[in-house]
Amino acid sequence: MPIPVVTIGIAGGTGAGKTTLAHRLFQKLDESENVSYLHHDSYYRDLSHLTPAARAQNNFDHPDSLETSLLIEHIQSLKRGEAVDVPQWDFASHTRAKGTQSVTPQKIILVEGILILSDENLRRELDVMVYVDAAADIRLVRRLSRDLRERGRTVDDVLRQYNETVRPMHEMFVEPSKYKADVIVNNENPHSMAVACEVLANHLSTKAGIKMACT
Repeated sequence: MPIPVVTIGIAGGTGAGKTTLAHRLFQKLDESENVSYLHHDSYYRDLSHLTPAARAQNNFDHPDSLETSLLIEHIQSLKRGEAVDVPQWDFASHTRAKGTQSVTPQKIILVEGILILSDENLRRELDVMVYVDAAADIRLVRRLSRDLRERGRTVDDVLRQYNETVRPMHEMFVEPSKYKADVIVNNENPHSMAVACEVLANHLSTKAGIKMACT
C-alpha cells in the first residue's frame, strides 16, 4: 500500500536562494529520516556523445535540456513506496556520471530546481509549490561567486553564459512560473527566508505527521 506523502517543489532563478531554503527545510525536517530530496539538475540529459566544445554550447537553461519525464517517474515511484536510482550530473564535463544515487521513499518528497514550476505535468505531482525570488543583480553576483568557487569557471565564461542563455531563459520560462507558486519568498530579506522556512516546515510536518528536528 502506498505510503502517505507530501510533495513540495522549490523553484526560483539562478542564485535566488532556492537551494539554501531547500537545505534548511531538509535539516529542519530531520533530513533523510523524513525527506526524499530530488534535485532537477541531476536529470540533465547526458551529452557524452558530443565533443567537449559542443557540450559547452548546450543551452542548460532550456527545459529541453532536462529529462523531466524521468524526474516525474521517480516522484511517482517514491509515492508508491519504491526506492529510485537518481542519475548524477558532472558539471565539469557536462555528462552524467557512471553511478547513481539511491533515494528511498519518505513521508516528504522535496524537489528543487529553477524550472520545476514551468512544467505542467511536474506541477501536478507537487502538493506545495514555492518560488524563491531575488533581484537580477543579486542573483548574478551569487551565481558568479558559486561558479568560480565550485565549478572552476572563468568570469568571462560565466558572464557569457548568463547573457546568452541564463537571462533570456529566465525571462522566458522561470519568471513566468513564479505565478504558479503557492508561496513566493523574498530572499533579499534574511528575515523573510527564516520565516518562510519556519512556516513551511511546520506545514509539511503537520501534513506528514512528523516531528521537526530541534534547531
